[in-house]
Amino acid sequence: MTILVTGGAGYIGSHMVWELLDHDEEFIVVDNLATGFKWAVPDGVELIEADIGDQSRMEKIIKKNGVDTIIHFAGSVVVPESIENPLKYYQNNTANSRNLIAAAVETGVKRMIFSSTAAVYGNPVTTGPIAENAILNPLSPYGTSKLMTELMLRDTANAHDLNYVILRYFNVAGCDVHGRTGQSTDGATHLIKVACEAATGKRSSMKIFGTDYDTPDGTCIRDFIHVNDLVNAHYHAVKFLRDGGRKFTANCGYSKGYSVREVVDTVQRISGNRFKVIESERRAGDIESLTANCNRLMTRLDWRPQHDSLDTIVETALAWEKNMVSGSLAPEIADIEHTDEVA
Repeated sequence: MTILVTGGAGYIGSHMVWELLDHDEEFIVVDNLATGFKWAVPDGVELIEADIGDQSRMEKIIKKNGVDTIIHFAGSVVVPESIENPLKYYQNNTANSRNLIAAAVETGVKRMIFSSTAAVYGNPVTTGPIAENAILNPLSPYGTSKLMTELMLRDTANAHDLNYVILRYFNVAGCDVHGRTGQSTDGATHLIKVACEAATGKRSSMKIFGTDYDTPDGTCIRDFIHVNDLVNAHYHAVKFLRDGGRKFTANCGYSKGYSVREVVDTVQRISGNRFKVIESERRAGDIESLTANCNRLMTRLDWRPQHDSLDTIVETALAWEKNMVSGSLAPEIADIEHTDEVA
C-alpha cells in the first residue's frame, strides 16, 4: 500500500512526510515546488516534480507506484491574496483538485484525506467552539475554493468507490518538535511565523490588523493547533479509512482560542525581544473569532493532541527561525530577505 502526499515539500506536507517516515509507511511525494522546497523532502523519499492539475500525468504516477491513498495538501492558502486574485485560487484549489480527484477515480484509489479550512464557516452566527454542522458561509475566495473541493469530493464519493476524510484546519502553527522541518515560506503570512521573524530580527516590525473587534482585547481570536498534532490527526485518518471507516468531515484545533495580542505577547515573552508592533486597519476577509469543536475528530479517530500549548507552539517556531537566521539550514532559505509587511 502506497500513500501519495501532494504538496509534500511545503510546510504542513513536509511534516506529514516525517510523520509517515516515523511510522515506516511506503509513500511518494508530488509537488510542483511553487512554494515548497526540495530540501524539505528527506533523502530516500521519492519526490516527483509535477502539477496535480495534470490529470494524465497524475494517473500515470498513481498507477506506476500502486497508490491506494492520497493525502492532499497542495494548494494556495493566503486569504488576502485570494481576494486580490480569486481565479488563482479557483484554479489551484478547486480546478486542480477536481483533476486529482478524477485521476483517483480513474485509477481506483480508494481513500483520500483532504486539507480543508475553517474559512468555510465565515463569521459564525453562534458563540463558542464551532461544530462541523454549522452554517457554511466563506468570506473569501480561499474559503470558497476549499468548500467547492469539499463538495466535489463528497459528490464523487457518492458515485464511486472512494472514501474520504475532510479535515478543516483552524490555525496551524509551530514547527517539528525534533527540528527536522518547519515553516520556511518566503513572505509567509501566518501570525506566529511573522511574530517569530520579528523576534529574531528578520523583520523590523510587525502589524496587528484590526484592534476594534468585539473581543476582550479588540483583536481577532484564533484556535492554534501545533503542526505535529495536525499531521498526526491525518495519520489517524489514514488508519481509520484502512480499517473500513466511512467518509466524514472533522475540525482540527484545540477547542480554545488566543487573541492576536496574546500571541504577540507570548512570542515577546519567550524570545525576550520586545519587537515593534504596529496597529493597523482591519484586513479584508478576516474573521473576528473562530475556535473549533473537535469532539468528532477525537471520537471517530481516537486522536488526542500531544502539544496542546501556545508556549510549545511558539518555542518550536522560534527554534526554527533561530536556525534559519544562523544559517544552519538549507542555503535557499537561510538567506531569505523579508519586508516589513506582516499578517
